[in-house]
Amino acid sequence: MKKRVLVDLATLDDLYHGYGQISMNYGKYFKAHYKRATAAYELTLLVPKNFIGAFGNEVKYISSSNWLRRHCRYYFPKFDVWHSIHHMSRFKPYSGTTKYIYTIHDINFMLSEYEATNKVEQNTRRVARNIDKATILVAISNFTKREISERFDIKGKPFEMIYNGVELLTDKTAVKPKQSPKMPFFLSISAFREKKNFHLLLDLMKLFPDKNLYLAGNDNTEYGTFIKQRIASEGIDNVHLLGKVSEEEKVWLYANCEAFLFPSTFEGFGLPVIEAMQFGKPVFSSKETSLKEIGGSCAYFWDTLTPQAMKQVIDDNIDNFYLTPELADIERRYAETFSYKTHFEQYEAIYSKLVQ
Repeated sequence: MKKRVLVDLATLDDLYHGYGQISMNYGKYFKAHYKRATAAYELTLLVPKNFIGAFGNEVKYISSSNWLRRHCRYYFPKFDVWHSIHHMSRFKPYSGTTKYIYTIHDINFMLSEYEATNKVEQNTRRVARNIDKATILVAISNFTKREISERFDIKGKPFEMIYNGVELLTDKTAVKPKQSPKMPFFLSISAFREKKNFHLLLDLMKLFPDKNLYLAGNDNTEYGTFIKQRIASEGIDNVHLLGKVSEEEKVWLYANCEAFLFPSTFEGFGLPVIEAMQFGKPVFSSKETSLKEIGGSCAYFWDTLTPQAMKQVIDDNIDNFYLTPELADIERRYAETFSYKTHFEQYEAIYSKLVQ
């Protein structure tokens, strides 16, 4: 009888969140590649009830929407291997014999000055408990792996680094946003949270009066309100908020922007950096946390996050980027190294090893 593997895709309940998008890409991958007859294990996906059946009939499903399962883990059947694809999942295996793969994206809650003390303590305890329970740990960047190793007792457990897969967007349909962007424009995409540093871009854009900046992401937050108030009170008429955008609109924005700006200081990976590179766009980024690692030699980094210094880096590099076409080609090839194919080959090796 084949061993049973569960992969937790419960974050499909929020497709506007990065974890939701990762879960969707896992589901798509398994639908395309998992075949029960030839696989070394029987695969079950933990998904919201409206996603049961969404990824074909080769996999089995368990609903994460069930109240008892959310609050009483003993209602879960037993699995031989359990994979939490992110570190803040509400679910984990109840059986002490289940081999547990625990993927950690970041511990930004410990690093950011914006997190409440009680929230930091709560999340730290959760991560520590899951590390204790894990059979194998996986980090999504070398930066995250170092931070975890320094701040938690991993008790000598196997600890792998597997980069996030980044879905190829360049072949997808592009749809122009309803709020038609004024050309040329800079772009930044992220949820509106303090650590994303959108407020720095407001001061930067005062130095670029002939350019426009579009900020895409959920701005229905306290920080989003702060950004809107600053734009209104300071008359910053070349910064525009798009709110949540569809996948098709995001593709259009990447394809048509002049440059991608990413001043975030807390990232376990920095997915938008690689997405923008898929389109051969110059990327200007903070060098903090994982971003220097992920941007590599292709991104342009701000050493100092002040408006004048940030503008200087853009001015010094953007024209040369467009005058040197091979730079965009190098970017695209680099972005291809973060494929989901490579990502899943590495996880498949772990699944297969643990079910032996």
